[in-house]
Amino acid sequence: FFFIHITKNTKTKESPSSTASNIIPKSYPLVGSFFAALANRHRFIPWMTPIPQNTPSATFVLKRLNSVQFVTANPDNFPAHAQKTQFHNYPKGIDFQPIRFDLLGDGIFNSDGDKWKFQRQVSSHEFNTKSLRKFVETVVETELSDRLIHILSAAAADKTVLDLQDMLQRFAFVNICKTAFGYDPEYLSPSLPQAEFARSFDDAVQTSAERFREPLRIFWKIQRLLNIGSQKRLQVAICQVREFAENIIIEKKKELKSNISPDESMHLLDIVISFTLAGRDTTSAPLTWIFWLLFRNPEAETPILNEIREKSDAPVFEDIKDMVFTHASLCESMRFYPPVPLDGKLAKKDDVWPDGKVIKKETRNDWAEYKPRRWLKEDGDHDKWTFVGRDPYTYPVFHAGARICLGKEMASLQMKRVVAAVLRRFKDESTFQ
Repeated sequence: FFFIHITKNTKTKESPSSTASNIIPKSYPLVGSFFAALANRHRFIPWMTPIPQNTPSATFVLKRLNSVQFVTANPDNFPAHAQKTQFHNYPKGIDFQPIRFDLLGDGIFNSDGDKWKFQRQVSSHEFNTKSLRKFVETVVETELSDRLIHILSAAAADKTVLDLQDMLQRFAFVNICKTAFGYDPEYLSPSLPQAEFARSFDDAVQTSAERFREPLRIFWKIQRLLNIGSQKRLQVAICQVREFAENIIIEKKKELKSNISPDESMHLLDIVISFTLAGRDTTSAPLTWIFWLLFRNPEAETPILNEIREKSDAPVFEDIKDMVFTHASLCESMRFYPPVPLDGKLAKKDDVWPDGKVIKKETRNDWAEYKPRRWLKEDGDHDKWTFVGRDPYTYPVFHAGARICLGKEMASLQMKRVVAAVLRRFKDESTFQ
């Protein structure tokens, strides 16, 4: 099912009943809300987000022909129930896995059972304190000081407009390649080369996501069968992505003088693509949004700058961990704009949610003021703060339970270091309002 991460404090001047009647899509016999879903398939999240907010239980049943989905913004349902109490009953499921199989194969984000457990156990060993320290003090620091800051400084000196999102995507992509595969794609070199793989990767991820939004799965399946339209573009993009991943594996095999079977190569291919997906947009997207939100909320920038100035120009690992206001600001940014806003599961057997909704077997179920201080408590001394985290079942930006993001701490440290380095030197300005 889909769980959409939304806040519960949206305010409106209209009466609740008036608002609900305007927002909740009409459902008709046989077809359900098929036509509303069809009209909004290109803006599914903005369309769906306010709907649960305008239902008494914060859960909405979306019917489309022979499809039934539960859309919930109730954290007791998801993730507290579906990812904790009844985790075993809500796998990815055979309904979702084929949608992403062309791109992700049997990688960790598209597998269940023993395949998923094995990959998670192997991956978890790479996220200890020693590895995190090395990541921050070598990979992140090198890319920041030797590349990203130089590019931003040159743009500031020349007074040229820079696509910050593109720069941060390049930065995150280089970091994950160097950390996970020991490979430097040099996407942040001064010439800013065309990021062909990154563009293909974006196309593959975007087109795979569009499969979820099709009101009828038969639409994209026919396109794939005939090799036309978006599914033709998807196959081209996936070929380029897999070629890139295969080259990484070939180089590593030569380096390690290792012989592996075709099945093992395919398994490694899925791992490389999954790690790339995990490490790229999950950090570049929140970083892009925090700079935008600080531009729109300048009063929130001052405490961050004060915190940054208390640290050295190149803060050490412990300094970065102690940057509580910066951490709170990032959490608040991800509350507004979670990097992974949807999570899909399929019920293995009948279940009853805490709000009383009956979930039948094989049912698919789907969850405003910028205020970083909501994540902090004052420590007695003026302007001294302690970070107060949230239960991952209440704030599931990095997911929760057995599938909680292994790279959560790595992502947080990387983002805080980038925010500190950029805001210490630059003032961001938008070219549009």
